[in-house]
Amino acid sequence: MKLGVLFSGGKDSCYSAYLAKKKGHELACLISVFSKNKESYMFHTPSITRTKQQAKAMQIPIIIQKTKGKKEEELADLEKAIQKAKQKYKIQGIVTGAIQSVYQASRIQKICDNLDLKCINPLWQKDEIKYLNELIKNKFKIIITGVFAYPLDKSWLRREINSKFIKEVRELNKKYKIHPAGEGGEFETFVLDCPLFKKPLNITSSKISGENYSWGMDIKVK
Repeated sequence: MKLGVLFSGGKDSCYSAYLAKKKGHELACLISVFSKNKESYMFHTPSITRTKQQAKAMQIPIIIQKTKGKKEEELADLEKAIQKAKQKYKIQGIVTGAIQSVYQASRIQKICDNLDLKCINPLWQKDEIKYLNELIKNKFKIIITGVFAYPLDKSWLRREINSKFIKEVRELNKKYKIHPAGEGGEFETFVLDCPLFKKPLNITSSKISGENYSWGMDIKVK
């Protein structure tokens, strides 16, 4: 099946695309929504514009859709992007990185129903620790680009998801109920390399902003 991938550049959308390809589907295009609202209910924002470089590394075309990020109104912009992907690349379905967010999954499903497309959620209800270990096993190089919950602070930015990271987030989950995979919006990620990439990306510069326990990092890559 020809699929479009809702793509934020983070671990969930990247790994979902990887699993879909392993199942034999064709990744026809990536779809990234650039939201002006950093607190968007639907869309990942730290370093979102760098999805262009990821698409180039994957050698997959990308559709960029901008939105003001207003709750619910941003869904019309998402539908517009998916409609464009259907017309241009003849996709038959959409891949999402949804794990537990009923808010996101239900709204994407509704858009797919409207456009007569299949909605594929490879990570839905997946055990988070098993998932993180799979990322490492499958050679995904992932860094943290945003933190938005106590006790995560700016020292977590640029950290790589590895066995040490998994051990620490398990403890944070027990003590503070931090979701180990960041599904509650506690942290955001960016993929620098994975089996879908023809070549890895390298960070050339980064700019950190924020305060207390809300920090984001805008990176430049090549």
